[in-house]
Amino acid sequence: MTWPLLQMGLRVEHDIFVVRQRGREVAAAVGLEHQDQVRVATALSEVARDLLRAVGGADVTFTAVPDAVDGRHHLRIELAPVGQLPGGRYEPQSGAVARLVDTLDVVAREGDTVVRMSRRVPVTAVALTPEHLAELRADLARSAPGSALDELAAQNEQLIAALDEVRTQRDELAVLNEELAETNRGVMALYNQLTEELEETNRGVVALYGELDEKSAQLRAASESKSRFLANVSHELRAPVTAIIGLARLLADSASDPLTAEQARQVGLIRSSAADLLALVNELLDLAKAESGRIEPDWAEVDLRPIFGQLRGTLRALATRPQVELVVEEPPAPAILRSDAVLLAQVLRNLLHNGLKFTERGEVRLRARRADDRWLLQVSDTGQGIAPELHDRIFEEFYQVPGATRVGGTGLGLPYARRLVTLLGGTLEVTSTPGAGSTFTVSLPVGGV
Repeated sequence: MTWPLLQMGLRVEHDIFVVRQRGREVAAAVGLEHQDQVRVATALSEVARDLLRAVGGADVTFTAVPDAVDGRHHLRIELAPVGQLPGGRYEPQSGAVARLVDTLDVVAREGDTVVRMSRRVPVTAVALTPEHLAELRADLARSAPGSALDELAAQNEQLIAALDEVRTQRDELAVLNEELAETNRGVMALYNQLTEELEETNRGVVALYGELDEKSAQLRAASESKSRFLANVSHELRAPVTAIIGLARLLADSASDPLTAEQARQVGLIRSSAADLLALVNELLDLAKAESGRIEPDWAEVDLRPIFGQLRGTLRALATRPQVELVVEEPPAPAILRSDAVLLAQVLRNLLHNGLKFTERGEVRLRARRADDRWLLQVSDTGQGIAPELHDRIFEEFYQVPGATRVGGTGLGLPYARRLVTLLGGTLEVTSTPGAGSTFTVSLPVGGV
Protein backbone atom coordinates (compact mmCIF):
# COMPACT_ATOMS: atom_id res chain seq x y z
CA MET A 1 0.00 0.00 0.00
CA THR A 2 1.28 3.51 -0.85
CA TRP A 3 0.84 6.10 1.92
CA PRO A 4 0.60 9.86 1.22
CA LEU A 5 3.65 11.96 2.05
CA LEU A 6 1.55 15.03 2.82
CA GLN A 7 -2.09 16.12 2.73
CA MET A 8 -3.45 19.66 2.94
CA GLY A 9 -6.46 21.75 2.07
CA LEU A 10 -6.94 24.56 -0.46
CA ARG A 11 -9.75 26.88 0.58
CA VAL A 12 -8.61 30.52 0.43
CA GLU A 13 -6.32 32.61 -1.77
CA HIS A 14 -3.48 32.44 0.78
CA ASP A 15 -3.49 28.64 0.49
CA ILE A 16 -2.18 28.95 -3.08
CA PHE A 17 1.14 30.22 -1.71
CA VAL A 18 1.20 27.45 0.90
CA VAL A 19 0.43 24.76 -1.71
CA ARG A 20 3.20 26.05 -3.95
CA GLN A 21 5.69 26.14 -1.08
CA ARG A 22 4.80 22.68 0.19
CA GLY A 23 4.90 21.31 -3.37
CA ARG A 24 8.47 22.55 -3.75
CA GLU A 25 9.42 21.08 -0.35
CA VAL A 26 7.99 17.65 -1.21
CA ALA A 27 9.66 17.70 -4.64
CA ALA A 28 13.00 18.46 -3.00
CA ALA A 29 12.46 15.76 -0.38
CA VAL A 30 11.91 12.96 -2.93
CA GLY A 31 14.99 13.97 -4.93
CA LEU A 32 13.77 16.09 -7.86
CA GLU A 33 16.37 18.45 -9.28
CA HIS A 34 16.09 22.17 -8.58
CA GLN A 35 14.59 23.09 -11.95
CA ASP A 36 12.04 20.28 -11.65
CA GLN A 37 11.13 21.49 -8.15
CA VAL A 38 10.34 24.91 -9.60
CA ARG A 39 8.36 23.37 -12.47
CA VAL A 40 6.26 21.24 -10.10
CA ALA A 41 5.62 24.17 -7.75
CA THR A 42 4.63 26.46 -10.63
CA ALA A 43 2.28 23.91 -12.22
CA LEU A 44 0.72 23.16 -8.82
CA SER A 45 0.06 26.82 -8.04
CA GLU A 46 -1.57 27.37 -11.46
CA VAL A 47 -3.88 24.36 -11.06
CA ALA A 48 -4.67 25.35 -7.47
CA ARG A 49 -5.63 28.88 -8.59
CA ASP A 50 -7.89 27.45 -11.31
CA LEU A 51 -9.68 25.08 -8.91
CA LEU A 52 -10.08 27.75 -6.22
CA ARG A 53 -11.82 30.05 -8.69
CA ALA A 54 -13.86 27.30 -10.38
CA VAL A 55 -15.15 25.19 -7.47
CA GLY A 56 -13.95 26.93 -4.32
CA GLY A 57 -10.93 24.77 -3.50
CA ALA A 58 -9.60 21.23 -3.31
CA ASP A 59 -7.93 18.67 -1.07
CA VAL A 60 -4.27 18.19 -2.08
CA THR A 61 -2.39 14.90 -1.62
CA PHE A 62 1.32 14.28 -2.32
CA THR A 63 2.38 10.65 -2.87
CA ALA A 64 5.54 8.86 -4.07
CA VAL A 65 4.35 6.02 -6.36
CA PRO A 66 6.67 3.32 -7.85
CA ASP A 67 6.39 2.60 -11.58
CA ALA A 68 4.96 -0.86 -12.36
CA VAL A 69 7.52 -1.41 -15.16
CA ASP A 70 10.94 -0.20 -13.98
CA GLY A 71 10.26 0.48 -10.27
CA ARG A 72 11.33 4.14 -10.46
CA HIS A 73 9.22 6.47 -8.32
CA HIS A 74 6.96 9.28 -9.49
CA LEU A 75 5.89 12.24 -7.38
CA ARG A 76 2.10 12.16 -7.80
CA ILE A 77 0.00 15.16 -6.76
CA GLU A 78 -3.79 14.79 -6.64
CA LEU A 79 -6.19 17.70 -6.19
CA ALA A 80 -9.71 16.54 -5.29
CA PRO A 81 -12.09 19.47 -5.97
CA VAL A 82 -14.53 20.32 -3.19
CA GLY A 83 -17.16 20.95 -5.86
CA GLN A 84 -18.20 19.43 -9.17
CA LEU A 85 -15.98 20.37 -12.12
CA PRO A 86 -18.01 21.80 -15.01
CA GLY A 87 -18.71 18.90 -17.34
CA GLY A 88 -16.39 16.69 -15.28
CA ARG A 89 -13.42 18.13 -17.20
CA TYR A 90 -10.49 20.39 -16.41
CA GLU A 91 -8.54 22.55 -18.81
CA PRO A 92 -5.74 24.70 -17.29
CA GLN A 93 -6.05 28.44 -17.97
CA SER A 94 -2.37 28.49 -18.92
CA GLY A 95 -1.41 26.21 -21.79
CA ALA A 96 2.14 25.93 -20.40
CA VAL A 97 1.09 24.00 -17.28
CA ALA A 98 1.02 20.60 -19.00
CA ARG A 99 4.59 21.12 -20.23
CA LEU A 100 5.88 21.62 -16.68
CA VAL A 101 5.03 18.06 -15.54
CA ASP A 102 5.18 14.59 -17.08
CA THR A 103 1.42 13.99 -16.88
CA LEU A 104 -1.63 16.15 -16.17
CA ASP A 105 -5.10 14.66 -16.46
CA VAL A 106 -8.45 14.16 -14.77
CA VAL A 107 -9.14 10.71 -13.29
CA ALA A 108 -11.95 9.07 -11.34
CA ARG A 109 -11.10 7.94 -7.80
CA GLU A 110 -13.65 6.35 -5.51
CA GLY A 111 -16.50 8.06 -7.36
CA ASP A 112 -14.89 11.51 -7.31
CA THR A 113 -13.17 13.45 -10.08
CA VAL A 114 -9.53 14.21 -9.28
CA VAL A 115 -6.96 16.36 -11.08
CA ARG A 116 -3.69 14.39 -11.09
CA MET A 117 -0.20 15.46 -12.10
CA SER A 118 3.10 13.60 -11.79
CA ARG A 119 6.83 14.04 -12.27
CA ARG A 120 9.37 11.19 -12.47
CA VAL A 121 12.13 11.07 -9.85
CA PRO A 122 15.58 10.97 -11.55
CA VAL A 123 17.68 7.82 -11.31
CA THR A 124 20.40 9.79 -9.55
CA ALA A 125 18.14 10.44 -6.55
CA VAL A 126 18.37 8.45 -3.31
CA ALA A 127 16.33 5.23 -3.43
CA LEU A 128 12.88 5.79 -1.90
CA THR A 129 12.62 2.78 0.39
CA PRO A 130 9.59 2.41 2.69
CA GLU A 131 11.78 3.46 5.63
CA HIS A 132 13.01 6.55 3.81
CA LEU A 133 9.47 7.50 2.78
CA ALA A 134 8.36 7.15 6.40
CA GLU A 135 11.13 9.54 7.49
CA LEU A 136 10.16 12.05 4.77
CA ARG A 137 6.51 11.82 5.81
CA ALA A 138 7.43 12.54 9.44
CA ASP A 139 9.74 15.45 8.51
CA LEU A 140 7.07 17.04 6.31
CA ALA A 141 4.47 16.67 9.07
CA ARG A 142 6.76 18.42 11.55
CA SER A 143 7.72 21.31 9.25
CA ALA A 144 5.51 24.40 9.20
CA PRO A 145 4.77 26.31 5.96
CA GLY A 146 6.19 29.79 5.57
CA SER A 147 4.26 32.97 4.98
CA ALA A 148 3.08 34.29 1.63
CA LEU A 149 5.86 36.90 1.84
CA ASP A 150 8.45 34.13 2.24
CA GLU A 151 7.06 32.29 -0.77
CA LEU A 152 7.03 35.49 -2.83
CA ALA A 153 10.66 36.10 -1.89
CA ALA A 154 11.53 32.54 -2.90
CA GLN A 155 9.77 33.03 -6.25
CA ASN A 156 11.71 36.25 -6.80
CA GLU A 157 14.98 34.46 -6.06
CA GLN A 158 14.07 31.73 -8.54
CA LEU A 159 13.19 34.33 -11.17
CA ILE A 160 16.46 36.18 -10.61
CA ALA A 161 18.40 32.94 -10.87
CA ALA A 162 16.58 32.05 -14.08
CA LEU A 163 17.28 35.50 -15.54
CA ASP A 164 20.96 35.21 -14.60
CA GLU A 165 21.13 31.83 -16.28
CA VAL A 166 19.45 33.18 -19.42
CA ARG A 167 21.81 36.16 -19.46
CA THR A 168 24.83 33.87 -19.09
CA GLN A 169 23.60 31.61 -21.88
CA ARG A 170 22.95 34.63 -24.07
CA ASP A 171 26.50 35.93 -23.51
CA GLU A 172 27.96 32.49 -24.21
CA LEU A 173 25.85 32.22 -27.36
CA ALA A 174 27.04 35.63 -28.55
CA VAL A 175 30.70 34.60 -28.07
CA LEU A 176 30.02 31.30 -29.79
CA ASN A 177 28.30 33.04 -32.72
CA GLU A 178 31.26 35.39 -33.07
CA GLU A 179 33.71 32.49 -33.10
CA LEU A 180 31.50 30.58 -35.52
CA ALA A 181 31.26 33.57 -37.87
CA GLU A 182 35.04 33.95 -37.85
CA THR A 183 35.48 30.25 -38.47
CA ASN A 184 32.93 30.35 -41.28
CA ARG A 185 34.78 33.20 -42.97
CA GLY A 186 38.01 31.23 -42.89
CA VAL A 187 36.30 28.06 -44.05
CA MET A 188 34.53 29.83 -46.89
CA ALA A 189 37.80 31.41 -48.06
CA LEU A 190 39.53 28.04 -48.00
CA TYR A 191 36.56 26.37 -49.64
CA ASN A 192 36.49 28.90 -52.48
CA GLN A 193 40.19 28.40 -53.08
CA LEU A 194 39.88 24.61 -53.12
CA THR A 195 36.75 24.76 -55.27
CA GLU A 196 38.55 26.72 -57.94
CA GLU A 197 41.43 24.22 -58.02
CA LEU A 198 39.59 20.93 -57.59
CA GLU A 199 35.99 21.50 -58.73
CA GLU A 200 36.15 19.33 -61.80
CA THR A 201 37.93 16.37 -60.20
CA ASN A 202 36.02 16.35 -56.88
CA ARG A 203 32.44 16.95 -58.02
CA GLY A 204 31.64 13.26 -58.39
CA VAL A 205 33.39 12.31 -55.12
CA VAL A 206 31.58 15.02 -53.14
CA ALA A 207 28.24 13.93 -54.53
CA LEU A 208 29.00 10.30 -53.67
CA TYR A 209 30.03 11.09 -50.10
CA GLY A 210 26.95 13.24 -49.63
CA GLU A 211 24.72 10.40 -50.76
CA LEU A 212 26.52 7.88 -48.54
CA ASP A 213 26.21 10.16 -45.49
CA GLU A 214 22.51 10.65 -46.16
CA LYS A 215 21.91 6.92 -46.53
CA SER A 216 23.87 6.20 -43.35
CA ALA A 217 21.85 8.75 -41.42
CA GLN A 218 18.61 7.30 -42.78
CA LEU A 219 19.67 3.78 -41.79
CA ARG A 220 20.60 4.90 -38.26
CA ALA A 221 17.32 6.77 -37.89
CA ALA A 222 15.36 3.78 -39.19
CA SER A 223 17.14 1.41 -36.81
CA GLU A 224 16.52 3.69 -33.83
CA SER A 225 12.88 4.18 -34.81
CA LYS A 226 12.40 0.43 -35.15
CA SER A 227 13.88 -0.23 -31.70
CA ARG A 228 11.70 2.47 -30.12
CA PHE A 229 8.64 1.17 -31.93
CA LEU A 230 9.25 -2.42 -30.83
CA ALA A 231 9.85 -1.37 -27.22
CA ASN A 232 6.82 0.95 -27.04
CA VAL A 233 4.40 -1.39 -28.81
CA SER A 234 5.54 -4.41 -26.78
CA HIS A 235 5.21 -2.51 -23.52
CA GLU A 236 1.74 -1.17 -24.39
CA LEU A 237 0.45 -4.57 -25.58
CA ARG A 238 1.67 -6.66 -22.66
CA ALA A 239 -0.82 -5.30 -20.11
CA PRO A 240 -4.00 -5.80 -22.19
CA VAL A 241 -2.89 -9.23 -23.40
CA THR A 242 -2.19 -10.30 -19.82
CA ALA A 243 -5.64 -9.02 -18.87
CA ILE A 244 -7.22 -11.09 -21.66
CA ILE A 245 -5.48 -14.22 -20.39
CA GLY A 246 -6.67 -13.51 -16.85
CA LEU A 247 -10.27 -12.91 -17.94
CA ALA A 248 -10.27 -16.09 -20.00
CA ARG A 249 -8.97 -18.01 -17.00
CA LEU A 250 -11.75 -16.56 -14.85
CA LEU A 251 -14.41 -17.51 -17.42
CA ALA A 252 -13.14 -21.08 -17.53
CA ASP A 253 -12.80 -21.35 -13.75
CA SER A 254 -15.08 -23.96 -12.20
CA ALA A 255 -16.17 -21.40 -9.59
CA SER A 256 -17.69 -19.20 -12.30
CA ASP A 257 -20.97 -19.78 -14.09
CA PRO A 258 -20.76 -23.02 -16.09
CA LEU A 259 -20.08 -22.68 -19.80
CA THR A 260 -21.43 -24.73 -22.63
CA ALA A 261 -19.02 -26.98 -24.47
CA GLU A 262 -18.84 -24.54 -27.39
CA GLN A 263 -18.29 -21.57 -25.08
CA ALA A 264 -15.53 -23.45 -23.23
CA ARG A 265 -13.86 -24.25 -26.56
CA GLN A 266 -14.02 -20.63 -27.67
CA VAL A 267 -12.66 -19.37 -24.34
CA GLY A 268 -9.83 -21.87 -24.68
CA LEU A 269 -9.06 -20.53 -28.15
CA ILE A 270 -9.01 -16.97 -26.79
CA ARG A 271 -6.68 -17.95 -23.99
CA SER A 272 -4.36 -19.88 -26.30
CA SER A 273 -4.22 -17.07 -28.85
CA ALA A 274 -3.54 -14.49 -26.12
CA ALA A 275 -0.74 -16.67 -24.70
CA ASP A 276 0.85 -16.90 -28.16
CA LEU A 277 0.55 -13.13 -28.56
CA LEU A 278 2.06 -12.54 -25.11
CA ALA A 279 5.04 -14.74 -26.03
CA LEU A 280 5.53 -12.70 -29.21
CA VAL A 281 5.26 -9.41 -27.28
CA ASN A 282 7.84 -10.59 -24.72
CA GLU A 283 10.24 -11.65 -27.48
CA LEU A 284 9.81 -8.29 -29.22
CA LEU A 285 10.51 -6.46 -25.96
CA ASP A 286 13.62 -8.59 -25.28
CA LEU A 287 14.86 -7.96 -28.82
CA ALA A 288 14.29 -4.20 -28.53
CA LYS A 289 16.21 -4.11 -25.23
CA ALA A 290 19.12 -6.00 -26.78
CA GLU A 291 19.20 -3.72 -29.85
CA SER A 292 19.08 -0.53 -27.78
CA GLY A 293 21.96 -1.67 -25.56
CA ARG A 294 19.89 -1.65 -22.35
CA ILE A 295 20.96 -5.16 -21.32
CA GLU A 296 24.07 -5.07 -19.14
CA PRO A 297 25.60 -8.47 -18.23
CA ASP A 298 26.05 -9.17 -14.51
CA TRP A 299 29.58 -10.56 -14.64
CA ALA A 300 30.43 -13.28 -12.12
CA GLU A 301 32.12 -16.66 -11.83
CA VAL A 302 29.59 -19.11 -13.30
CA ASP A 303 29.53 -22.87 -12.73
CA LEU A 304 28.03 -24.65 -15.74
CA ARG A 305 26.92 -27.71 -13.76
CA PRO A 306 24.02 -26.04 -11.86
CA ILE A 307 22.88 -24.34 -15.10
CA PHE A 308 22.88 -27.67 -16.96
CA GLY A 309 21.01 -29.32 -14.08
CA GLN A 310 18.36 -26.61 -14.06
CA LEU A 311 17.88 -26.89 -17.83
CA ARG A 312 17.63 -30.66 -17.57
CA GLY A 313 14.80 -30.34 -15.02
CA THR A 314 12.83 -27.44 -16.49
CA LEU A 315 12.90 -28.54 -20.15
CA ARG A 316 12.18 -32.21 -19.57
CA ALA A 317 8.45 -31.38 -19.54
CA LEU A 318 8.73 -29.89 -23.06
CA ALA A 319 9.89 -33.20 -24.53
CA THR A 320 6.30 -34.33 -25.01
CA ARG A 321 7.03 -36.54 -28.01
CA PRO A 322 7.89 -40.06 -26.84
CA GLN A 323 10.15 -40.49 -29.88
CA VAL A 324 12.38 -37.55 -28.78
CA GLU A 325 14.84 -37.80 -25.86
CA LEU A 326 16.36 -34.79 -24.12
CA VAL A 327 19.98 -35.46 -23.11
CA VAL A 328 21.93 -32.93 -21.02
CA GLU A 329 25.49 -34.19 -20.47
CA GLU A 330 27.37 -33.29 -17.31
CA PRO A 331 30.10 -30.74 -18.19
CA PRO A 332 33.69 -31.76 -17.36
CA ALA A 333 35.06 -30.30 -14.12
CA PRO A 334 36.08 -27.64 -13.38
CA ALA A 335 33.27 -26.09 -15.45
CA ILE A 336 33.88 -22.45 -14.47
CA LEU A 337 33.86 -19.35 -16.66
CA ARG A 338 33.25 -15.63 -16.16
CA SER A 339 29.84 -14.73 -17.60
CA ASP A 340 26.23 -13.86 -16.71
CA ALA A 341 24.42 -16.97 -15.48
CA VAL A 342 20.92 -15.65 -16.29
CA LEU A 343 21.72 -14.57 -19.86
CA LEU A 344 23.70 -17.76 -20.55
CA ALA A 345 20.85 -19.95 -19.28
CA GLN A 346 18.41 -17.96 -21.44
CA VAL A 347 20.50 -18.63 -24.56
CA LEU A 348 20.81 -22.37 -23.89
CA ARG A 349 17.12 -22.65 -22.99
CA ASN A 350 16.21 -20.97 -26.27
CA LEU A 351 18.40 -23.35 -28.31
CA LEU A 352 17.11 -26.45 -26.50
CA HIS A 353 13.51 -25.28 -26.87
CA ASN A 354 14.03 -24.82 -30.61
CA GLY A 355 15.56 -28.27 -30.90
CA LEU A 356 12.61 -29.89 -29.12
CA LYS A 357 10.12 -28.04 -31.33
CA PHE A 358 11.72 -28.99 -34.62
CA THR A 359 12.73 -32.60 -33.83
CA GLU A 360 10.13 -35.29 -34.46
CA ARG A 361 12.23 -38.32 -33.45
CA GLY A 362 15.67 -39.03 -32.06
CA GLU A 363 17.29 -36.76 -29.48
CA VAL A 364 18.21 -33.22 -28.52
CA ARG A 365 21.58 -33.11 -26.74
CA LEU A 366 23.44 -30.41 -24.77
CA ARG A 367 27.16 -30.90 -24.17
CA ALA A 368 30.10 -28.72 -23.11
CA ARG A 369 33.85 -29.00 -23.67
CA ARG A 370 36.89 -26.86 -22.98
CA ALA A 371 39.05 -25.74 -25.94
CA ASP A 372 42.11 -23.80 -24.74
CA ASP A 373 40.80 -20.51 -23.28
CA ARG A 374 37.21 -20.97 -24.46
CA TRP A 375 34.17 -23.06 -23.57
CA LEU A 376 32.20 -24.61 -26.42
CA LEU A 377 28.54 -25.28 -25.54
CA GLN A 378 26.80 -27.34 -28.23
CA VAL A 379 23.08 -28.04 -28.72
CA SER A 380 22.54 -30.73 -31.36
CA ASP A 381 19.35 -32.35 -32.63
CA THR A 382 18.29 -35.02 -35.08
CA GLY A 383 15.65 -32.85 -36.75
CA GLN A 384 15.08 -32.05 -40.39
CA GLY A 385 18.21 -29.90 -40.71
CA ILE A 386 18.77 -26.55 -42.43
CA ALA A 387 20.04 -25.97 -45.96
CA PRO A 388 23.49 -24.29 -46.10
CA GLU A 389 22.16 -21.22 -47.94
CA LEU A 390 19.81 -20.54 -45.00
CA HIS A 391 22.42 -20.69 -42.21
CA ASP A 392 22.79 -16.90 -42.12
CA ARG A 393 19.12 -16.13 -42.74
CA ILE A 394 17.88 -17.99 -39.64
CA PHE A 395 19.57 -15.28 -37.54
CA GLU A 396 17.53 -12.58 -39.26
CA GLU A 397 14.55 -11.20 -37.36
CA PHE A 398 11.17 -12.82 -38.16
CA TYR A 399 12.69 -15.27 -40.65
CA GLN A 400 11.62 -18.90 -40.38
CA VAL A 401 12.81 -21.88 -42.38
CA PRO A 402 10.18 -22.81 -45.00
CA GLY A 403 7.86 -25.45 -43.58
CA ALA A 404 8.73 -24.63 -39.95
CA THR A 405 5.70 -22.42 -39.28
CA ARG A 406 3.53 -25.43 -38.60
CA VAL A 407 5.19 -25.85 -35.18
CA GLY A 408 4.79 -22.19 -34.22
CA GLY A 409 7.42 -19.61 -33.35
CA THR A 410 8.08 -15.99 -34.30
CA GLY A 411 11.54 -16.05 -35.84
CA LEU A 412 12.92 -13.86 -33.02
CA GLY A 413 14.51 -16.47 -30.75
CA LEU A 414 17.76 -17.07 -32.66
CA PRO A 415 18.46 -13.35 -33.41
CA TYR A 416 17.94 -12.56 -29.73
CA ALA A 417 20.14 -15.49 -28.65
CA ARG A 418 22.98 -14.32 -30.93
CA ARG A 419 22.78 -10.78 -29.54
CA LEU A 420 22.99 -12.10 -25.97
CA VAL A 421 26.00 -14.27 -26.85
CA THR A 422 27.66 -11.23 -28.44
CA LEU A 423 27.06 -9.26 -25.22
CA LEU A 424 28.82 -12.08 -23.34
CA GLY A 425 31.83 -11.76 -25.64
CA GLY A 426 31.20 -14.96 -27.60
CA THR A 427 29.84 -16.26 -30.88
CA LEU A 428 26.87 -18.41 -31.93
CA GLU A 429 27.29 -20.52 -35.07
CA VAL A 430 25.32 -23.31 -36.73
CA THR A 431 26.34 -26.39 -38.70
CA SER A 432 23.55 -28.35 -40.35
CA THR A 433 22.76 -30.66 -43.21
CA PRO A 434 19.22 -31.29 -44.51
CA GLY A 435 17.96 -34.59 -43.13
CA ALA A 436 20.87 -34.96 -40.68
CA GLY A 437 19.97 -32.52 -37.90
CA SER A 438 21.60 -29.29 -36.69
CA THR A 439 24.27 -28.28 -34.18
CA PHE A 440 24.37 -24.81 -32.62
CA THR A 441 27.69 -23.93 -30.96
CA VAL A 442 28.07 -21.19 -28.36
CA SER A 443 31.75 -20.22 -27.96
CA LEU A 444 32.55 -18.17 -24.84
CA PRO A 445 35.90 -16.98 -23.41
CA VAL A 446 36.77 -18.46 -20.04
CA GLY A 447 37.69 -15.06 -18.59
CA GLY A 448 34.75 -13.12 -20.01
CA VAL A 449 35.00 -9.95 -22.12
